[in-house]
Amino acid sequence: MQRKAYVPGLAALLAALVAGCTADTGTGGSAIDSKAGGPKSSVAAPGKYRTLREPCGSIGRSTLKDLLPGAAELPEEQQQRIFRGTAVVTYDTDRRVGCGWKADSTDASHVLSVDFERVVSYDPAVSDDDRAQEVFAKKQAAAALPVPADPRDEKGQESTATGSSPSQPQSPSTTPKPTPTGSATPTGNPSGTPSGTPDGLEPRVLDSLGDAAFIDDVLTGAGAGSTAQRRTVSVVFRTSNVIVTIVYGAQPARTTEVPDSKELQEKAQSLAGRLAEEFSD
Repeated sequence: MQRKAYVPGLAALLAALVAGCTADTGTGGSAIDSKAGGPKSSVAAPGKYRTLREPCGSIGRSTLKDLLPGAAELPEEQQQRIFRGTAVVTYDTDRRVGCGWKADSTDASHVLSVDFERVVSYDPAVSDDDRAQEVFAKKQAAAALPVPADPRDEKGQESTATGSSPSQPQSPSTTPKPTPTGSATPTGNPSGTPSGTPDGLEPRVLDSLGDAAFIDDVLTGAGAGSTAQRRTVSVVFRTSNVIVTIVYGAQPARTTEVPDSKELQEKAQSLAGRLAEEFSD
């Protein structure tokens, strides 16, 4: 009789233990499912470029001969030294590299430099491309490009001159923007002005070059005690998370000559186009 009373008690105890284990498992499974279905932190996509091209070897010799006239007439040893270029010393060649060339001839002196900067965002919510766009925008603002005139304003000014009321109010976009202050370095000589630049060749935004681009053109004096004039053309463009800066300048040997803006701009833009194609490969 005592044995029959013991068996039902044991069965009840086992049933309770099984029910407890089932309840715990269900609770644990709900917690896991809830966590798995919760919000996940998003990380911005990395930039397209993880490395940079070697700058001194990025320009072919035939192109350098065109950009540095007079160098090809020198002895072979001097040509080799000029066309080899001088690498810019940087602390991190994965982030920034550069190279410079210089050649003197009987007619003029020419200088050329290229700078490759790979922008990396350390904010997981901001992509490398977005950070590069911010850096590029600062460079463009530092160049203080002229604000293009609004055709509506010209029409309004003509109406005012004839004594009638302008059909459109003056657009605030014609008001020159103040040059921003900050750590960005202008691409041209900060003491110079784009004086002497022909119409249509003023510093401006460039289309169809990388993701964004602009050109600057600055005419300055050659230096203290000299009446010669130096023109410096800068082309800056961004492709994904890399910003390329080309600086091309010339100083004629004759003090009465002014460097040709059109020629310098065309050559600098042509070089920029070649480099943009190489980065896109």
